[in-house]
Amino acid sequence: MRTLQRFSLLTGALLSLTSMAQAAVPTESRPVAVLRALDKITARVEEVIVPIERPLKFGTLMIVVHTCRVTPPEETPEAAAFLDVSEFKPGENGATIFRGWMFASSPALSAMQHPVYDLWVTGCKDSAQ
Repeated sequence: MRTLQRFSLLTGALLSLTSMAQAAVPTESRPVAVLRALDKITARVEEVIVPIERPLKFGTLMIVVHTCRVTPPEETPEAAAFLDVSEFKPGENGATIFRGWMFASSPALSAMQHPVYDLWVTGCKDSAQ
């Protein structure tokens, strides 16, 4: 009987932790994503400003940001963007190499895997200036 009680207690604790972990952090949308791009061949690092839904070319990559969200000022700072990244090589059709969320505070959590380019989100802002 004690084992059953311990199991019930442990299950309850895990369920409460799970529901706390899934609590949504309120976010605010911004019209421009700020990305950092690295060309590993030339060692060129660039800050790339990408307005939402406006494709931007970096080397052979075409980057489209669908949304960029930040936490409100009273929360822990965080920025996240949902990206589509395709590669267009000469004489070939474009191939999607990344589609998903990238987080400024955890770039390795959802990283783009590419032999020549690295790309990560550094923030979101209100204008392209």
